[in-house]
Amino acid sequence: MIRLENLCLSIHGDQILKDINLDIQPGKVTGLVGESGSGKSMTALAIMQLLPRGSKTQGQVILDGGDMLSTSERDMCAIRGNRIGMIFQEPMTALNPVKSIGDQVMETLLIHTDKSASEARIIAAEKLDRVGLPEDEFPLSRFPHELSGGQRQRVCIAMAIALHPELLIADEPTTALDVTTQAQILDLLKDLIKEEGMSLLLITHDLAVVSGLADHVAVMQKGQIVEQGPTEALFRNMHHPYTRQLFEASSHQPERADKAMPDPILEVRDVMREYTMARTSLFGAPPKFRAVNGVSFTLNHGESLGLVGESGCGKSTLTRAILGLEPLQGGVIRAFGQHVGPGFPNALKSGIQVVFQDPYSSFNPRWRIDRLVAEPFHLMSERPTDWRDQVTSVLHDVGIPADALSRYIHEFSGGQRQRIAIARALILRPELIILDEAVSALDVSIRAQILDLLAGLQKEYGLAYLFISHDLSVVRSVTDRVLVMRAGEIVEQGETEQVFTAPRHAYTKSLINATPVIPSAWKEPPNAKTSLV
Repeated sequence: MIRLENLCLSIHGDQILKDINLDIQPGKVTGLVGESGSGKSMTALAIMQLLPRGSKTQGQVILDGGDMLSTSERDMCAIRGNRIGMIFQEPMTALNPVKSIGDQVMETLLIHTDKSASEARIIAAEKLDRVGLPEDEFPLSRFPHELSGGQRQRVCIAMAIALHPELLIADEPTTALDVTTQAQILDLLKDLIKEEGMSLLLITHDLAVVSGLADHVAVMQKGQIVEQGPTEALFRNMHHPYTRQLFEASSHQPERADKAMPDPILEVRDVMREYTMARTSLFGAPPKFRAVNGVSFTLNHGESLGLVGESGCGKSTLTRAILGLEPLQGGVIRAFGQHVGPGFPNALKSGIQVVFQDPYSSFNPRWRIDRLVAEPFHLMSERPTDWRDQVTSVLHDVGIPADALSRYIHEFSGGQRQRIAIARALILRPELIILDEAVSALDVSIRAQILDLLAGLQKEYGLAYLFISHDLSVVRSVTDRVLVMRAGEIVEQGETEQVFTAPRHAYTKSLINATPVIPSAWKEPPNAKTSLV
């Protein structure tokens, strides 16, 4: 359907892509995998001709015998959305926050066709219904902020397929989604490919996702395709060392020391958190929504505790309550033997730190790294005189060189930003670190490095971790015990291996079954004999 021949790209003289050769077959799924910064997204943007200023391309992107690299912007506007649709990684930034979801799906139809507004509205409703957002439950008048992450991604898919494109480019469409929502989105893409006869270019760092969906896989490293072929053959053989490195990183198990002590650092007892909803009538009290309902658990010194569940189950609400950022309507939270609440002393607050999912949005982009990492010192009566030395030391602990002190956060990669976020959490030498989806947006090799880093820091400092994640494979590899949360309640808990190997609750089983895995038969050594039945 589209052929890339010797595609090269440079931006302001820096080589980004080099001699990319790739065929995207009609009606087939082509997977493009590699680390962050390997050039996957830039390849997609080169196809769409949505490159930044200062870009220079060479080679060809052939569609219907013509070269899209030499196509005028006017003609490209007719191709984008009409013949080629694209789903971006972060739906909240891809959608217009001041336009309703109906208007945004209609926009494609109104631009590329002669449909009237009423006709476009009917088609938009049909497309949203096709992606699992029926109008009776999700009116076209809703705005993006009123939807969950998975629902917003469905809106993006509806926009991309509104005109039955021949090629759909999906750039990390499920990276930040929980396993059940990810499974639903992948099933939806499979069905759309089958029904519409589309080609799909799936860009991802998750080898398990690629193994279950792609017909052909290309592996990118540093702007080049180092290996490609049919999916099963590539996974069985893995000729290039980088492909094997990605494969090993996807199932990486960090070396952990057992330093947990039967001494509670955090106690959560019968915690309830309610929100008052908007009034639905003039009479009676406004309705309430209970986000956390009777949650209880204990976390000991030096222990790693996992908390898993779907988006919206109450994990983040519980986290904010533990940090003393939200009031409770019932129950009690105690840290270091003291009640967590409005009067929680700063000296004890410094013993609990947090690492957020998106390090970029959790930093002030106008501050330099030294000020960012030193920010928690405000919890102390006064900043220590050697604060800069302490910042340098903690950055060294997480593998960031001292020359980073005068730089800004946008100058670092995603993995480096997460290391800086961990450094900020470590600067006060806390006893407990809450990791809220801290590795969910990282590619497999960077994720393996961060998990090794966390395991090493736990050994060195005797840290306790509350590891909140929707990635069950990560939770399984780094935690001692796990809690499974659903609709604000803990439905199952126990030793990690026990819960994963013999889950008792149906919801836990559904989470495990929804997790994509590479077929075990593909993991055999290349020369192993296999019998085909």
